[in-house]
Amino acid sequence: MQCSKHVQVSWLVLVVTWRMEIVQSALCDTLTPLGFEVYPFKIGWYNAVLSSSLRLPYSEDTLAVVVLSTPSMFERVFRPFLKSGSCVGVNDPIDQCIRHCITSCVSQCFPDQEVNISYDYEMLPSRKPKFLAQTAAHVAGAAYYYQRKDITVDYWGEKKMFGVCIHPKLGGWFAIRALLVFPGVVVGEELQQRPPPDCVPSQESRVELLERFNLCWQDGTYRDIFPPAERYSQEQQTYFSTPPGQRMALLRQWGLFSVAGNGTKAKEPRSEGGNTES
Repeated sequence: MQCSKHVQVSWLVLVVTWRMEIVQSALCDTLTPLGFEVYPFKIGWYNAVLSSSLRLPYSEDTLAVVVLSTPSMFERVFRPFLKSGSCVGVNDPIDQCIRHCITSCVSQCFPDQEVNISYDYEMLPSRKPKFLAQTAAHVAGAAYYYQRKDITVDYWGEKKMFGVCIHPKLGGWFAIRALLVFPGVVVGEELQQRPPPDCVPSQESRVELLERFNLCWQDGTYRDIFPPAERYSQEQQTYFSTPPGQRMALLRQWGLFSVAGNGTKAKEPRSEGGNTES
């Protein structure tokens, strides 16, 4: 009887591991060629570092995946998306493109699987973000979330200082785009948490990073806190530095969007490294 029970438990673990690996493999195979990166994690890792009001309503062993975009996404996906005429309405073109890529991937790879998708720009009725993008990236081991608590000597008094994620290879030249939660996929010890690489280890560099991000984020110098392996192209930099309400005109000027009368909502500028978190 004990042997039979052991076999049943081992088989259950095998099935769960297989499902998790299939999810990760399918996402990587589909999204990586488009300029994205995917990082799996357990909901419990995320909820453990947040107050109860910010936790996600899933069991702690539920599989989640955070999706990042890299500099190559602009050429591989965004330009073709615009040229295809798929961009319509008043929403931000990048947001439309990301949603199109991820929903298409999920529909193609997991037609019979429940997948709950949240995007970095989506808000709850309470005006809180649907998920804290930088926290998700940190607990998944994708990018280190540098915050005020990482500074041993506080220089800023009462001044509000937002944290920022830094990618171990790309520095600040990336964005946290979406969270995928798979309520039907439960993972165990086969998925071990690994801390993100601490790529800004010195106190002096951390202070410099937070000051660049908070005091002059528009110039983008925080992205180069160390020499990155890849940066946004000059065209990307021009696009993201353009106020959202003027971006459609810029795309028309470049010949990438020609539908008369369309425009984007005027939004507050946000970092392409993910939403800021207090």
